[in-house]
Amino acid sequence: MFENRVLSGMRPTGALHFGHYHGVLKNWVKLQHEHQCLFFVADWHALTTHYDDPATIGNHAWDMVVDWLAAGVDPAQATLFIQSKVPEHAELHLLLSMITPLSWLERVPTYKDQQEKLSEKDLATYGFLGYPLLQSADILIYRANLVPVGEDQVPHVEITREIARRFNHVFGRETGFEEKAEIAIKKLGAKRGKLYRKLRTDYLEKGDGDALASARSLLEESQNLPLGDRERLFGYIEGGGKVILTEPKALLTEASKMPGLDGQKMSKSYNNTIRLRETPENVSKKVKTMPTDPARVKRTDPGDPQKCPVWQLHLIYSDDAKKKWVQEGCRSAGIGCIECKQPVIDAIIAEQKPMRERAERYLDDPTLVRNIIADGCEKARKHAQETLRDVREVMGLDYSL
Repeated sequence: MFENRVLSGMRPTGALHFGHYHGVLKNWVKLQHEHQCLFFVADWHALTTHYDDPATIGNHAWDMVVDWLAAGVDPAQATLFIQSKVPEHAELHLLLSMITPLSWLERVPTYKDQQEKLSEKDLATYGFLGYPLLQSADILIYRANLVPVGEDQVPHVEITREIARRFNHVFGRETGFEEKAEIAIKKLGAKRGKLYRKLRTDYLEKGDGDALASARSLLEESQNLPLGDRERLFGYIEGGGKVILTEPKALLTEASKMPGLDGQKMSKSYNNTIRLRETPENVSKKVKTMPTDPARVKRTDPGDPQKCPVWQLHLIYSDDAKKKWVQEGCRSAGIGCIECKQPVIDAIIAEQKPMRERAERYLDDPTLVRNIIADGCEKARKHAQETLRDVREVMGLDYSL
């Protein structure tokens, strides 16, 4: 049984390309074998910036799931679902909005950055302002403790931690909390219980951060401890109340090293992408028309690989011998640019081959994708409903009609 739960999502705003694969999907494929993973189609998030063109979201959503499956994401290893099909996300978003200061949302760095980048759109909406809170709800509804993000997304995880901390502080004080926590300590067993008390004392009396980390690890390893008791003891370590919402940690991932066809970051907005399921003919055509070192006007002109976007692709796809061949051949004009590009073309098409093969069965029978998502939504809702039940209870919303 996995100790960690990972949550990650992607907005369905167009065909996925190799920047997505090298920056996100390869990591998902690795994580699904190491942790309990939930991966979701963030269609509500797509509406925060594409509310004026909602008709495309549905098609993009299904195409994106096929791309995930083609890349090697395995529905037997991870839960795949669509955000809007799990309405508990929206309810938790609403409830969290009652305690989230407006200033917290306004200070998220990407809020103003995105407004500037998408200046042609009217983003002076509550939905756009509140999207970091919706992201927090996405994470907290599953009590995910790990969120894979790039450095630019770390502030979103930090605000989620702050929101979870604030919620637990406001609503985590249950009647008889200390008594229930003491009973829970006994369930750890004599040895673990004694160690927990020592670590708690070291943290509360000496501010020992290592003791706090060790106490948390002790609880995470206590698989037989009921979830409610574990949450109480997480809060009791710090002298607070029951932990209802889990504070997630950012799981830093490397930025995609896949450059675009023009040497810039691969991005749909730059029109410099190679799609995951691009035809081999199109891959060949796109790479062959890539710009190269401007100094190589004629075939006989020597060049410098460092000034050529194609060299960045060799750094990803070529072994040391091939890189040496490129360096020597380019600088001496021993090879031409088309000749230099061919190994990259071959490598990309080879990388695509298993993806295209995996995608084929889902393209032939779209009901397979629908069934995977339906099953994933059902599993996701069970997790979400458990969290929301606890949230409603501590907020006084569990009364009967």
